[in-house]
Amino acid sequence: MTDADPNALHDRRRIVSRILRVARYVLILAVVAFAVWYFATMWDEVGTAIAAMAPWRVAASAVTLLVGLVCNTLAWVTLLRGLGHAVPFVRSAQIMLVGQLGKYVPGSAWAYLLQMEIGRQYGVARARVLVTSLYAAGIGVVASLLLGAVALPQIAAEHPWMLWFFTLLPVGLVCLHPAVMTCLANLVLRVFRRPRLERRVSTSTIAGALGWSLASYVLYGLHLWLLADEHVSFANIFLFSAAIGLAFTASLFAFLVPSGVGVREAVLIGLMALVMSTADASAISLVSRGMFTAGDLLTAGLAAGAAAILRRRLHRSDVSGAEYPDV
Repeated sequence: MTDADPNALHDRRRIVSRILRVARYVLILAVVAFAVWYFATMWDEVGTAIAAMAPWRVAASAVTLLVGLVCNTLAWVTLLRGLGHAVPFVRSAQIMLVGQLGKYVPGSAWAYLLQMEIGRQYGVARARVLVTSLYAAGIGVVASLLLGAVALPQIAAEHPWMLWFFTLLPVGLVCLHPAVMTCLANLVLRVFRRPRLERRVSTSTIAGALGWSLASYVLYGLHLWLLADEHVSFANIFLFSAAIGLAFTASLFAFLVPSGVGVREAVLIGLMALVMSTADASAISLVSRGMFTAGDLLTAGLAAGAAAILRRRLHRSDVSGAEYPDV
């Protein structure tokens, strides 16, 4: 080999790195554009439905939804840290929140792909990010089914076809065992030819992620109840939490449509219609969908902005990008 070979190899790697960086930003911009377009297409209908609701209930519902999105993010961050990556919260939140905007592009794989690319930017192996996202989705399913069990008598009586969801619960609970979870994580890592986990996933990590996921669904249920008529009893909060949880679970199987649109609404409206008219349930479902889209865009923007500020601060302090301060 000649002396020029190392330099040529370095130049090629630098060019490839630049191309990948540009491709990453193009992908992010395309995904955000899809999400904004999706929100814009429904705005007229959402605005009409909101106009018929009490302003204070709409505002309280929006705030509750945002807190629920934060809890859902904390579930994801808890899992990432449990897999051995002490990434600062703002960076972890950016990986999760910006990446999940990919769900608004037809085909669920875009969300996972974008999360992996953003995670790689912060030195987290793509396979680790994928494992985190897959387990976050699985824990979300378990949380939704646990809450759904509260409304099981009503579901069995009025919508027996939904009972098939609960066949996933035993499998999900088994997969949450630390030994099983670690084994499955290592299996995914081996497929990607990445090192195994340094230690077994702890019970506290799983319990923490499940707790945050349950909290997010309860808050989503409260978000729905606040949009409902004041005559709908607060006792239905767990029915609404079960409804939104099962709706999200159903949308996971509708991976060819943006964010499970249609399937999610069918489950949500069907369950809310147990305590209100179908027309009211449809209006609430429409407004909720619009709020979720706006909330996803807002939280992703805030996380990206906070990460940019952190990056600038670290650059001024001459801190190595490989180190993660406790921020």
